[in-house]
Amino acid sequence: MGKIRLGLIGTGGVAGLHARQLQELHEEVAITAIADTSAQSRETFTANFGLQDVASFSDYQIMINETELDAVVICSPHTLHYRQASDVLNKGLHVLIEKPMTCSSAEAGQLLAIAKQSGKVMQVSYQRHFQPEFIYIREAIARGEIGKLTSITASLYQGWQQATAGTWRQNPALSGGGFLMDSGSHIIDVLLWTTGLTPVEVKSQLSQQGSDVEMDSFSSIRFEEGPVAGLNLVGNSPCWHETYVFCGDHGGIFYDNGKITLSRFHQETVVPDLPKQVSNSDKSFVEAILGRQEVQVPGAFALKVVQLSEMVYGAAGYKPF
Repeated sequence: MGKIRLGLIGTGGVAGLHARQLQELHEEVAITAIADTSAQSRETFTANFGLQDVASFSDYQIMINETELDAVVICSPHTLHYRQASDVLNKGLHVLIEKPMTCSSAEAGQLLAIAKQSGKVMQVSYQRHFQPEFIYIREAIARGEIGKLTSITASLYQGWQQATAGTWRQNPALSGGGFLMDSGSHIIDVLLWTTGLTPVEVKSQLSQQGSDVEMDSFSSIRFEEGPVAGLNLVGNSPCWHETYVFCGDHGGIFYDNGKITLSRFHQETVVPDLPKQVSNSDKSFVEAILGRQEVQVPGAFALKVVQLSEMVYGAAGYKPF
């Protein structure tokens, strides 16, 4: 087949990351169309990435109906994902969806059914699945390096409230929630993907910090398999700080802003030598379209992230939108 003809829905923020990664695959992929309601955003995007010749649309539906495409990357506000991904799949196109896949488990379930019926690739863009640090953590837990898991703490602190003030991310009608639904979705992803655990009970406290959406959340989680976890997501912070602690009956894995140590009882602490990153969301999406590998972040997994997000909100009696 020729180059994969790809369109983007949404040209702000994270679309730039996808554009850079897709342009690295220029021998097999060509960005041929973009859609965004903002003409200024489209103009800035095409100028930044040398894409002045691509077809440009204010309406994504016109783009997918009037342009010859093979696949679409969705980088729009969260509450729009379900409708847009459904339209793309029903058009017979592959789709890569920025996180979160949808803002409700009901929508996620419906989207899974649409994707299955279409026979097309649907992948969700959780970046940490391709980062060596998190691959190591997942594989070390699976190998039993720290024994049977007993507890996990997952935390993210970020100056999100200040950075997103006045944007759609703090508009619940578009964002579907606050910090938890946005950056926090990545942390929930790591918690579930690295451990394979099944949450059954959640207790949580949320604070909006004067915003229209929640900023800070502190949750305790009990898993079906036995372990307990603390999930701390703070959007009102002076800096970025991301930490995880995975404890087992033989030791623990500690992650602090990209640095990993493995500690076991009565043994020397180990700092693992990690390989370089070899893939990313866009590259793996293309590989799946070409039939070279299975979908790395399937919708069935992304549904679990949506479900736990709902459990946290529900435990706090909070309706984000």
